[in-house]
Amino acid sequence: MLHKVIPFLFFKAALAFTLITVSSHSYAELKKEVANFPEHSTARSYGSGWTCNKGYREINNTCTAVIIPTNAYPTNKTYGSGWECKRGFLEVDKTCNLINIPANGYLDHSGDRVKCNRGYLLSDKSCHAINIPENGFLDVSTYGPGWNCERGYRADKDMCLEIKLPENAHLDYSGNNWECDRQYHKYREKCVLPDNS
Repeated sequence: MLHKVIPFLFFKAALAFTLITVSSHSYAELKKEVANFPEHSTARSYGSGWTCNKGYREINNTCTAVIIPTNAYPTNKTYGSGWECKRGFLEVDKTCNLINIPANGYLDHSGDRVKCNRGYLLSDKSCHAINIPENGFLDVSTYGPGWNCERGYRADKDMCLEIKLPENAHLDYSGNNWECDRQYHKYREKCVLPDNS
């Protein structure tokens, strides 16, 4: 039994010695490598080498401070300016300018664009009330006049005009125009049979 235990103990001791030697060697190398890192840098979390700390950027193997304007924060990205404006501010000529939010407006989810409340449209940096004509309703579209006509009516400038259906016609799928019934086709402003056009 003793002849089986002794080789095992010898193997265990040899393994421990190897690990300590390798660990000491690796630690010594790492310590030497860290000593060569520039100021304001840290070892990479993977692989070897270093990376500049947040608020610094690598220039000629040194970490140079990023000049961050008022109302901005460092990004630590390797591209771009190294900073971004805070929510509610917009970058203009390397500064962060306060975004003017007009009455009946708000910042969108990005924090750098203005949108208007429902019932208002953005024009000339202001939110203007949408004038909805008779037989019209508010439209969710972000372009156009902000309103649409009810079914059976068609937009004409700032009004909703009733659609006059010719004989053998019906409202189309949109409800804002007409098309001819089956077997008829459009000829000028009428619906006619093929042999009558």
